[in-house]
Amino acid sequence: MDFAHSGKVQDLQRRVSAFMDEHVYPNEARFHGEVEENRRNGNAWIPTVVVEELKRKARAAGLWNLWLPESELGAGLTNLEYAPLCEIMGRSLIGPEAFNCSAPDTGNMEVLVRYGNEAQKREWLAPLLEGEIRSGFAMTEPAVASSDATNIEASIVRDGDHFVINGRKWWTSGAGDPRCKVLIFMGKTDAKNENRHRQQSMVLVPMDTPGVRVVRQVPVFGYDDAPHGHSEIDFVDVRVPVSNLLLGEGRGFEIAQGRLGPGRIHHCMRLIGATERTIDKMCQRALTRTAFGKRLAEQGVWRERIADARIKLDQARFLVLHAAWKMDVAGNKAAQKEIAMIKVVAPNVACEVIDQAIQLFGGAGVSDDFGLGWLYANSRTLRIADGPDEVHRNHIGKLELARFLKF
Repeated sequence: MDFAHSGKVQDLQRRVSAFMDEHVYPNEARFHGEVEENRRNGNAWIPTVVVEELKRKARAAGLWNLWLPESELGAGLTNLEYAPLCEIMGRSLIGPEAFNCSAPDTGNMEVLVRYGNEAQKREWLAPLLEGEIRSGFAMTEPAVASSDATNIEASIVRDGDHFVINGRKWWTSGAGDPRCKVLIFMGKTDAKNENRHRQQSMVLVPMDTPGVRVVRQVPVFGYDDAPHGHSEIDFVDVRVPVSNLLLGEGRGFEIAQGRLGPGRIHHCMRLIGATERTIDKMCQRALTRTAFGKRLAEQGVWRERIADARIKLDQARFLVLHAAWKMDVAGNKAAQKEIAMIKVVAPNVACEVIDQAIQLFGGAGVSDDFGLGWLYANSRTLRIADGPDEVHRNHIGKLELARFLKF
């Protein structure tokens, strides 16, 4: 394994970093200001002008759709090549979307690239790649433990040339944004199939389909994440054409596994960047604040905690790079253990480092002034989203034990 970045990647690192320095970081306050102004005016769920400006600038700079491996539609980068770029974008809340590299759109586009037919790609993939629309992924349900996807109860029943969909979903991230035009919906087409992993299917559901009703935006530790949001949605007798089916009936679990692998590693890459920026903030704060006659940077307890943060973050980064390398050389399925490992490690490291940063900042850390509260909420959520720690640890344990089983 050689983790040295090629000249192409080093050039992209410089360009993405320069774009972040010149355009993204200076506009973070403007973004939050726009959202709050929209909120005061009665509607926080309006796309911000600043992010749309950033998208145009990034595209003009040739920094667009960098994430898509194994496809001529992306930038021709492997997972390992994309990792350091995704990390840089992840240093800011508004970074990924500026480059059209944000969740859940990246995962949904990957589904369409891999499993969509030509008509579906023309209707939905093309405008997503252009950054003209956004999308959502409707999988998790409030009535069941959705960490076991076979529990999903939403129904997809064929009626002639249409499917009739009924069910309630939540944590459909991005559906609060008026630019969200389509959902990938997972439900059961064959609830009696003896193979529990062949009961589910996925279909494309336009947001404006009759019977689709957004019930509320679910807050995350009190944050509504406007204008993105995490929607609870009711689907009542929603009719979509059979042609909206992805891949085939009973293939939903297969698609979910194909989607979540790359999605998980992207989350981890972004978390590495967010945690790196948190360490920067810790160091800057420690060098400028004095307590009990010494700068915090001169006090052994904070040197030790900053050192621990550096050690744990670098360990997590190399684990992420290894998983990306394994995906590239052996495929996503062969890298399932490595993906599960980073999905446990990266959010836990992020939570620990951000928690120490909050402690170092004191009262300022629990305010909204430095973004640490939101960052902790986001990182803590990722210990559950895309599979909780317990599911991934169980899977890792099974894979390890399987090496010693005799068949």
